[in-house]
Amino acid sequence: MKLIERKLYLKKIISVIGTPDIKVITGVRRSGKSKLLEAFKMYIEESAIDYNIIHINFNLPEYDHLLTYRALYDYVNSQYINGKNNFVLIDEVQMCKDFEKAINGLHASEKFDIYITGSNAFLLSSDLATLFTGRTFEIKVFPFSFAEYSEYFDIPDKYEAFDRYLLEGGMSGSYLYKDHEEKYDYIADVFDTLIVRDIRQKYNIRNMPLMNRIVDYLMDNISNLSSARNISNAITSEQDKVNHITVNTYMQHLCNAFAFYKVRRYDIKGKNYLASRDKYYLSDHTFRYARLGTKNMDYGRVLENIVAIELLRRGYEVYVGVLYKKEIDFVAIKRNEKIYIQVADNIDDSSTLEREVTPLLQIRDAYPKMIIARTRHDEYQYEGIKIVDIANWLK
Repeated sequence: MKLIERKLYLKKIISVIGTPDIKVITGVRRSGKSKLLEAFKMYIEESAIDYNIIHINFNLPEYDHLLTYRALYDYVNSQYINGKNNFVLIDEVQMCKDFEKAINGLHASEKFDIYITGSNAFLLSSDLATLFTGRTFEIKVFPFSFAEYSEYFDIPDKYEAFDRYLLEGGMSGSYLYKDHEEKYDYIADVFDTLIVRDIRQKYNIRNMPLMNRIVDYLMDNISNLSSARNISNAITSEQDKVNHITVNTYMQHLCNAFAFYKVRRYDIKGKNYLASRDKYYLSDHTFRYARLGTKNMDYGRVLENIVAIELLRRGYEVYVGVLYKKEIDFVAIKRNEKIYIQVADNIDDSSTLEREVTPLLQIRDAYPKMIIARTRHDEYQYEGIKIVDIANWLK
């Protein structure tokens, strides 16, 4: 398989070399965490001075003898070389029983620079502080972006490249398959493995049919406001009453495993967060095709999903804006930066353009306002609002 350098993530890892943090690489299955760790290893070998790399990949049988925390701890200590920069790289760390004891012990010795990856359900962002007594630095890895997809396939026409990315997405393991059905079979298998093996194992879930119904509902309603209560009402039947508390718990499990990302609502005028209903976006939009098919594509929703994940990839806090009962697709915040964004498939029709710009024009502050759509044109402005083609914005 062709490899490309994932510069954004590699730069983040390089920036924290030598810090006392435990570096934890997280993300959905098959998003490239292991390859990123390998790329970082190559960087050390090419750039570092007086280094010693202790690399353990629990996917490989030769490390089966280290599957208890004490064996792992003793092995890493035995590989330590005094006077060198000792890097510890451990892939799929959750396969080692009580791995956190080994990692905490190694970290406490202050002899090692530690980098780990693991199954998404076992290295949750919310659990890191509890698992590890030392400070952690999380590198959140997403599936391939459009820019990475374009680099991988080297398609000269960016609009053609985006049309393909819209169908093929960012799960790079699927790129080896030529036929779309084969690609989607691979992607469906990744998603089903993520749910059945990881989430079921982590949370001891017994009612998998309910979990599958919740997944299908969320996939079918990406970009729609959803709540545990309205989902339980939608999927319940006379024979099968569904408790909204259980639904909420399962939705949280799906978000913990990076299958979906929850985006909360934000009152732009009152500057406060709104409760009850949120939006949920897939970590990669092709999971939806692989599971529900491509008959009802609904490009507007898919484009919104792509933009949501790209904003998260770029490090923004992302919210759904609410102003005078009108909705702004995204309020993206990063430190002192704020951007208001509407997403549309096609704004050639004047009434569609008017519908998208009206909520933005009602916002009275001076932060940038933008519409992202498939215009196939260079950027232009409409009453102070930037109109940007999605392929240009993504690259």
